[in-house]
Parts: sequence; C-alpha cells; structure tokens
Amino acid sequence: MIPMEQRTLGRTGRDVSVVGQGTWQLGGDWGEVEESDAFDVLDAAVDSGVTFFDTADVYGDGRSEQLIGRYLKNRPDADVFVATKMGRRADQVPENYVLDNFRTWNDRSRANLGTDTLDLVQLHCPPSSVYSTDAVYDALDTLVEERRIAAYAVSVETCAEALTAIARPGVASVQIILNPFRLKPLDEVLPAAVAAGVGIIARVPLASGLLSGKYTKDTVFGPDDHRTYNRHGEAFDQGETFSGIDYATGVAAAAEFAALAPEGAPPAQTALRWIIQQPGVTSVIPGARSVEQARANAAAAALPPLPQSTLDAVRELYDRSIRPEVHDRW
Repeated sequence: MIPMEQRTLGRTGRDVSVVGQGTWQLGGDWGEVEESDAFDVLDAAVDSGVTFFDTADVYGDGRSEQLIGRYLKNRPDADVFVATKMGRRADQVPENYVLDNFRTWNDRSRANLGTDTLDLVQLHCPPSSVYSTDAVYDALDTLVEERRIAAYAVSVETCAEALTAIARPGVASVQIILNPFRLKPLDEVLPAAVAAGVGIIARVPLASGLLSGKYTKDTVFGPDDHRTYNRHGEAFDQGETFSGIDYATGVAAAAEFAALAPEGAPPAQTALRWIIQQPGVTSVIPGARSVEQARANAAAAALPPLPQSTLDAVRELYDRSIRPEVHDRW
C-alpha cells in the first residue's frame, strides 16, 4: 500500500486519508457497475493509500453499503474508516428525524456494512430545521451511548446549515460541496470548522466530472445517470449535479480551468489538489467507476501545492463565470 497524508477527522479523533473514496457511483446512480468492478475500484483506492470510504444507505438503496461490507470482510488488512449517511430513504419531513427511526435506519446500515458499531453516521441533507432541533442531537447522543455508532456528523446543502451544525458540540464533521466552482464555503464555513475542531469532508469535488475537462456541450449521459435526470433538481437537490451550474456554463468554465493545470497534472487532479490545500479540509471524496480513476484520484495527494498565482486564477474564473449564477443560491 502506498502511504498517503492523513488528517484527523474532526471530533472523531480518527485519522483519515486526505483523498477518500466516494462510493455513490457504486450504488448505481451513475450507470450500472458490476460487483467485481466495484471491488477492483476499492482495491485500487486502498492500495493507493486511501483509508476513508464515504457511502450512504440510499446509494443503490443500500447496494453501496453492502459492497463495502463484503469488500472489507475480504480485506482485513485494509484499515478503512467508513462514513455512511441516513435519512434520505424516508419522506423528507422533520417529524421523521426521531430516535426510533434512527435506530431502524442504523440497524439496516449495520447489517449492510457487517459491523456492530458504525464508524460515523451523517444526517443526509435533511430539512433545514433538523439541524437546529435539540431532540435530534439528543437522539444522536443516545445512539453513541448505545454503541450503535461511534460518532455522528452532518451532510449539508447550504453554508447556513453547516454553520448551524458546527455550533453543536457533538457534531464530528460536516460534509459539504466544495470545488473550484463552489467557493462559498471558504468564506465562513471552513474558518468556523477550524475554530471548533470540526472536520470538513469535501464532496462533489469534480462538479460531477465537469472539472475533469473531458466533457463537451454535446456529451450525452445515460438515462440512469443523474447528470441526465437531475440537471434542474428534478430528483434531488440541484447542487448535487454539476454543482448546480448550468451545463453549458460549466463546460466553458471547465475548459478555462483545464488551462490552469500545472504541467503534467490532469485537470481532475488539479481540482483535487486545490481542495486538499484549503485550510480546514480534512478529506476530499471523489468517486470512481474504474481502477484508473481511483488511482488517479489518489495520486492528487502527492502533487505539490498549487502556487498562489493558480489559486488567484481559480478565484478570478469563479468570480467571472460561476459566482453570478450560483453563489448566493447556496
């Protein structure tokens, strides 16, 4: 296994790799992935130094969790910290976020992952009022006391939700969309997390692949790919697809971003490197559907820090092309 930089994931006290493995793709919402191919992807990530997997009970309705559970059973040498999420399989009303439901959801995830105690459970982008409800955190504390979970956290859509959660003493980490096309978390969220000792998990790091520079305005995605059916938030929050950016705008901006990549560094690795070096980020969780993608993602951890001139150019591109469209929305 190739060593990779490790950072402490907030209040969990556990160290995880700066590049983790997102596993939404393995659930099926990006097109079908065979089980053997999924195991190959996870093998490639672990052998490249990844010690952090992120999943959710809703990815493939549990398929992603099940694949990880079976994989880790066959790889006892892999010291992987697994973060899952709960809540999105139920109707999205605050009344569903109660202890009895949490126990039921946890039981399912524990069975899927083949473990008695879940490393980390994140509320999966619930209704905004859930983040400020005392009873929710009391219930989460109970799960810790019952040893169903070792720690809890939140996944958010907006910076306001993140700031509300960071103020809670039991919240270990916050998962939020952060990439060169989504800079708003840099303003308040990351500084607040650093001050509170809360970890930051950066998701949608490549803006659903836009920042790889591989797509054109004529690219066609499969009908079972959320990049086809959720461009305007038809199925879930629009920000989860292309970071909420109009596709044509994103393709044009991605071409400019690709020109900022250092010599020898692909645009996707440059985007991941940009995230890794933002103060307060614990881990970035790109997905992968192939061994090559998993290895390339992990290799971003070994790139040298981007120079200030590149950071300034990313900010200028964002302010000119992206900010007018999406900044205030998120």
